[in-house]
Amino acid sequence: MISRVFSPSAAVRWRAAQTRLSCSSPPGEEKPRPSMLRHLTSKIKATGPITVSEYMREVLTNPVAGYYVRNNMLGPNGDFITSPEISQIFGELLGVWTVSEWMAAGRPKQLQLVELGPGKGSLAVDVLRVFNQLRSVVGAASVSLHLVEVSPVLSRLQAENLTGSHSQQADAEDEPVYRRGETATGLPVSWYRRLEDVPSGFSIFLAHEFFDALPIHKFQRTQRGWREVMVDIDPEKMDQLRFVVAPSPTPASATFVQADERRDHVEVCAEAGVVVQQLARRIQQDGGAALIADYGHDGTKTDTFRGFKGHRLHDVLSSPGSADLTADVDFGFLRRMAGGGVACLGPVTQTTFLKNMGIDSRLQVLLRNCSDASTREQLLGSYDMLTSRSKMGERFHFFSLLHRSRLAEPTRPAGKRSAAPLPVAGFTELSFS
Repeated sequence: MISRVFSPSAAVRWRAAQTRLSCSSPPGEEKPRPSMLRHLTSKIKATGPITVSEYMREVLTNPVAGYYVRNNMLGPNGDFITSPEISQIFGELLGVWTVSEWMAAGRPKQLQLVELGPGKGSLAVDVLRVFNQLRSVVGAASVSLHLVEVSPVLSRLQAENLTGSHSQQADAEDEPVYRRGETATGLPVSWYRRLEDVPSGFSIFLAHEFFDALPIHKFQRTQRGWREVMVDIDPEKMDQLRFVVAPSPTPASATFVQADERRDHVEVCAEAGVVVQQLARRIQQDGGAALIADYGHDGTKTDTFRGFKGHRLHDVLSSPGSADLTADVDFGFLRRMAGGGVACLGPVTQTTFLKNMGIDSRLQVLLRNCSDASTREQLLGSYDMLTSRSKMGERFHFFSLLHRSRLAEPTRPAGKRSAAPLPVAGFTELSFS
């Protein structure tokens, strides 16, 4: 996301008295949305301070006033822009990666492309374009697209971009597949609210800027041990929220913090761990692979929780429900949660991944076939945005889960030398010989 790339690593600087943190709104800040604020303050008055995880979940996905439920947040007029909206090359290269892993798995007859949090559907559109261009290769497989999306607003945009008018909503709200459609080429598309509702079978999972929006728990080291950071009502300003530190251990602080943790402030996304375990189990049982692209770290950062509104940093506790909330992904945590049943690769920087995928060669092809000066300038600008170390190139990382057989040496007849495993595109440099 453009605005996130140019922002400091954390929007909130924690000023800690030994057991208390505060976060005040900037002067002139927009007043909180009454409905969401009332809902949160009522909950806190009834049950006491809530976890940051519960706060994020309510603010982002509350069915009445949640940010993802009510808003079209993507694009120049939204709160952030993602890589697929910056350049079609990004999605095309992920399409090449998908086909490459399908081929490396022995070209199964079934190929489910599953995207988690598909935004406007731009990435899926670009990936399917690659499938169409490589139909002589992929054509023998039964291909289907499965989208995991909780936002009604975004699911309608996705349907429009992917299927035009060829989609229908389910009659009942509790149906696992709440929308069905097909692309112009006849490829079936299904929408789900939960990953577990996606049918079993060989699948390639794509998760681009999905994990960063999952709710996190925040923990702070104190003289009395680890304590969880909570959200409470400011007693001096009853229409504002503030951070506090729990006076005693919570179930989360007793469970999620590693015994050998050296940092003084830790963010743990338990929900991300659950999703990764689901992905690992499915890959282990049915084959396939998962490619996760997000901004994050490998267990080194501390406070990364921040908000974005109108492409600018936004106070996470101000005007809840009107801004995006996000936190950097801890890839070290994802690796631990995946377990030993799958192979993990990465994280590698977006610059490394895209260059290994051949973005330079693809750019040169497009430039050679383009005579319009403004289009050439746009191609070069989007390339710089995606790969520059000072922009998206170093902020975003790629991480993959693979079936363990993917990296095993192929068996050969007795007396013959076994070949090395096929390289994994993006994590090793592609050869164009």
